[in-house]
Amino acid sequence: MSGVAHPVDVIKKLFADRKWDKVIEFCKKMLDDDPDDMIALQNLASAYIRIGRFTDAVSACDTVLSLNPYDEYALKNKVYAFESLKRYEEAIILYDKLLEKNPSDIWAMDGRGLALNQIGKHEEALSWYDRALKHNPNDVTALVNAAATLAFLKMYSDAISYYDRAQKIDPSLKGVAIAKSEAYYGLGMEDEALLAAQGMLNEDIGKLKEEARKRRMRPFDLLCLNEFNELEAKEKHHQEKMRTKSV
Repeated sequence: MSGVAHPVDVIKKLFADRKWDKVIEFCKKMLDDDPDDMIALQNLASAYIRIGRFTDAVSACDTVLSLNPYDEYALKNKVYAFESLKRYEEAIILYDKLLEKNPSDIWAMDGRGLALNQIGKHEEALSWYDRALKHNPNDVTALVNAAATLAFLKMYSDAISYYDRAQKIDPSLKGVAIAKSEAYYGLGMEDEALLAAQGMLNEDIGKLKEEARKRRMRPFDLLCLNEFNELEAKEKHHQEKMRTKSV
């Protein structure tokens, strides 16, 4: 019938407009016509999550999973709801289900590790981060979570190594430089901590320390001097360009 919008298009528009109550109302009407409508059930769960009705989201996911026990979207929505409810043990069971379906699911490995952290099983969490890194050595989530876990366990040297690897992959990571600095402080390495807080990689810290030793300076003082000289050189270059233009 012309002029009647497809239910998927209606739901997409309501999601785009963030009209969660309208999404819920529309999906419930769809379910009145067909209680097993997967589109309605999945979007109902998602809308419940958006407004913090996590128990209702779990119920909607359960209906989907009764029809398809390995539905990935429903499993992930249910994981999010359980974690929001701090029901981490139950979330872990769902991560196992996802990994049963796809043993290479890095998202599930990372999430399982974090859930284990939440219930105090930090050593076991580390094993899951390492498992994720075997599948993808550039998994920044696993690197940062492993580093934070190691720092919590006061294994500062290992934590520093993981933080550094994460920085090499993504230099824009927020908070990692400070976290690595704190790990250096945990080892009593104040010079390294000060340099790490500036975002320096371990390799560069080592080079700067060696140069500072040769010049009989504190590493941080040398860093400041280098930055001053760099700024001075840029300003000099700028002034020369301005003079050239005016000639």
